[in-house]
This record gives sequence, C-alpha cells and structure tokens, in this order.
Amino acid sequence: MPTCGRLQQWSFLILLAVSLTLTAAGCSKVPRYYVRMAERDVTLTDLVVHPEKYQGKVVLLGGALIDEEANEQYIWLRLKNRPLDQDYMPKRPVDLSSPEAGSYWVTVEKSQLPQTYRTWARMTVAGRVTGTTRFETEPVLALLYVRGWGIGGKPGGVWEHINPNYVPGPPGGGKYPNMPGPLVPH
Repeated sequence: MPTCGRLQQWSFLILLAVSLTLTAAGCSKVPRYYVRMAERDVTLTDLVVHPEKYQGKVVLLGGALIDEEANEQYIWLRLKNRPLDQDYMPKRPVDLSSPEAGSYWVTVEKSQLPQTYRTWARMTVAGRVTGTTRFETEPVLALLYVRGWGIGGKPGGVWEHINPNYVPGPPGGGKYPNMPGPLVPH
C-alpha cells in the first residue's frame, strides 16, 4: 500500500506542475511567437537613432494612445512610448524628458482593428518597422499584434494580424499614397 500512495502522490505533483506551467503560459502578455520573432531589447531610442538597422524587423514596444488619423483604408495610431517591463507590461519612462518618452506610430487596416482600442489606457505592441517616419523622428510600425490594457492593468483586449509576415505597402511600390500625412523614408 505505501507504494501505491507514493505513486498517487507523485502523479498528483506531476499533474499539478503541468497544470501550473500551462496556466502560466496561457497568461502570457505577448504570445511566444511574437517574442521569438522580435528583436531583443530594442527601445524607441534605438529605432530613432538607427532606423536602417531595424527596417523590416519586428519589435515589441509599449504605448498609450495620444492621437489617431484615418483614411478610407488605414488607421494610424500615434502612441506615447511606454517602455515594457520584463512581463511586457507598458510602464511610464523614468525620465519624462528622455528620448524614451517620445512617440511612434502604428498603422493597420481600418476594417481589422476592433473599436475597443479607444478604451485602452495602454498597449503592448508587436510591429514590423516600416523604415518610414512621421514628423521627422517618429518611427512607423505595421501592426502585427496588440494587447490593450485597461485602467489598473486589467486586460482590455487583444488584436492579431491574420498574416504576421505581411508588410502593408502601396501597390506598385513607391510612397504610401493612401496613408495620411508626410512619410519620410530613410
């Protein structure tokens, strides 16, 4: 009998460990797919200082919505940078006068983004660097994934692009004629 009891105890412990592991993985702030795809430890300052180094690459940034523009096809969201912590939660930068307190833009097709994004206090963004800027220094990302955060860090929603390898571009190349505002290629 003691052997059967130990076997049951070990089975219970293994089942508990597997359950906790699956629960922790399911609560991830950003899917592992995007974490593996993204360049490690890239900051907004890196994107502004060395845009050519990151063109076409996927990065993870945090932000708070401060402005938006739209046309028939695209929505452009201007985000105030909020650096991500080790759990991919956006936090205020330590120094509000530093380059990390700057802004960047994300663009997505209008029909895809849920209208709830306007209620998100902060966002965790996975985006592909387009190599263009707005207002001379604000990088533009093609949105691949976003997790919205409500007040107090409560989840606000998730949006994911259907094909994360797709980078939106104008038909026939050239500049983005359907997108608002001046784009300055690097």
